[in-house]
This record gives sequence, structure tokens and C-alpha cells, in this order.
Amino acid sequence: MPNIFLESHNIKNLNFGFGQFNYHLIQGIYKQNPKDFKITLHAKNINKLESEFGDFFDYKKYYSFRRYKSFAIRKKFNLWHSLNQNLKIEPYHNIPYLLTVHDVNFIDEVSSKLDHPRNIRFQEKLNRSHAITYISNFSKTSTHKHFKVPNVPEYVIYNGNTIKQIIDFKDYKPQIVFRKPFLFSIGEFTIRKNFHSLIEMLNFLPDYNLILSGNNNTAYTKEIILPLIKKYKLNKRVIITGKISEKDKQYYMSHCQAFVFPSLREGFGIPPIEAMRFGKPVFLSNLTSLPEIGGKHAFYWDNYDPEYMANIVKNGLSFFKLNKTELQKKYITHAKSFNWDNAAKAYIEVYQSLLK
Repeated sequence: MPNIFLESHNIKNLNFGFGQFNYHLIQGIYKQNPKDFKITLHAKNINKLESEFGDFFDYKKYYSFRRYKSFAIRKKFNLWHSLNQNLKIEPYHNIPYLLTVHDVNFIDEVSSKLDHPRNIRFQEKLNRSHAITYISNFSKTSTHKHFKVPNVPEYVIYNGNTIKQIIDFKDYKPQIVFRKPFLFSIGEFTIRKNFHSLIEMLNFLPDYNLILSGNNNTAYTKEIILPLIKKYKLNKRVIITGKISEKDKQYYMSHCQAFVFPSLREGFGIPPIEAMRFGKPVFLSNLTSLPEIGGKHAFYWDNYDPEYMANIVKNGLSFFKLNKTELQKKYITHAKSFNWDNAAKAYIEVYQSLLK
């Protein structure tokens, strides 16, 4: 029976998009229960995966030294799937190879020079690919814009919505809550998430507070976010929770007035469709993949002038309140259209085409 290797070690960190992608795709494949091939998962914590998936998958323990050619995995698999474009571990043998591209943000964030080691490594991954999957049309377009893409089959397969079942909050509240209406956002605290624009915007939204969640142990937090909160005396109106549980995330999404996401660069952007699953209005940057993912019923910022951003929020919320029932239905329908079962089926079809 053919054996497919999933280079999936980013599953170790479920607080990041790559980890969520790895986990939910693997879970979706497990649910589809394909019979015509076997899959080997590559991960650091094998025991955790075995406890959930049993012997449905084979497992290969991750070691960082595998990134060096001398220590590369020698088993000759029938297909190798690199689950994101940043992975350094590659097959030893020249075998069928599938690459999933999430984004090429490193062109803006690291270097636009094609002779930079990061870009050379990515081009090499493209060159060895027998097929390429992209998580959005934007990630496909931007890859073609900056790199030489080989003449191989290409597919756009959207991620699914990670919120499949809404938690009952009847007897639950997070430790940190506001009595006053609040806006919510989540993500790693980096410059590209553009959270500082929300703090400046809050000066023009006196009726709302702001909750920001995610990994805040960053220089961006210390050097930009916290000084801005102090400058505008917003310490009682802005709460930074740090990393939160799935239950807390769902609580904030279900109780916020709106989800706000001014990110500058996204290959996909899962949080907006998570918020839409609760029927919440979302306010997004009109950049990269976000209009594609947010759809026609989201509200968009064209620039980051604080007063302008506040007016978009005020007008958007007024429109939402006048059309609440209709818009909530549209948001929920849109959110449900991003489905991990469908994504897993699409990846399985790609696997089958490459195994032929």
C-alpha cells in the first residue's frame, strides 16, 4: 500500500495558524478514512497524536537535526507533503512532492532579494514540487508575482473554519471580562497584525473597550502597544489577555460587539470566519487575502487613520443593528462554507492524482 509522509511537525504549536492548519487537516483526513494509502505523521509529541488517532496513522518522531542532508529521513515514501512553505526538513530521495503555500509574506518581512537564503530555499521547494496547493487565490497570485513557479498542477484549497461546535457558556465566564461593550481581536503581537491602529482608533470610540488576545511576549508589545496604551491613558479600556483557551476565545467572539482585524498581510486569515460563525460583524483590512476570505458582507478599512477607522466601525455597527437578523444568517452561512471536511477531501484527491 502506498505510504504518504506528512511533514507536519508544526502541529506542535496550536496557538499559531500553521499549527491549526496541520491539526485540522490531519483531523479531517482521519474523518474521511481513506483506504487506498497509509499516512505517516511527523511530529514531536507522537503520544498525543496516537491517543487521538490510534493506529490509523503511522508516526515518525521529529528531530531538528533532520533538516541536515546527512541526517535526512532515508525511508522512500510514495509521496511527501510539505504542509507549509517554511519547513526545512526535506526528503532524502527524489520522490513525488506536494507543497502547500500559505503566504510569501517573507518577501516583505525578511527580504525581497531572490538571492536571500530564505527565498532560495522557497524557490528550491517550488522547483522540486510535482503539485502545489495554495490556501487562497491571493497566496497563489503573490507566489507567481515573486517566484518562478514550475509547470505543475496547482490547486486553491481553502482552510476550514476551526470552530465546528459552539460551546455552551451558561455557567462560564473568563477571568477577564468587561461590563462595557467591547471589540475583540486575536493573533500574534507582531507589526503585521497592526494592533496599534486599533488602540489609536479607540480614542474615537468612547462607548467601546478592546480585548486583544494572542502571544504578546514580543518586542512589538513592549515597544509599541504598551507605550500607546499609556500615552492615550487607555489602561482601563484595553485588555491584553495573552494566549487564551479555545473556550475563552469562543466566549470573547460570542460576546463582543464586533471582531476587528486590521492585519496588513494574511495568506488566509481564519479568525474573521471564526467570528462570523457567531453571527458577528467583522471589520478587516482591505488587503491581501482578507477581502477574498471575508466576503461581501464584511466591513473594510482602506487606510488606518484612527478617526476614519472609528467611523467605519460606527457606521458598520449601525447598519448591522438595522439588519441584524438578515446579516447574522449571511455571516453564519459564509463561515460554514469554509469546511475542513471539504478541504480534507480536496487534499485526498490531490494525493490520489499524484500517486497515480
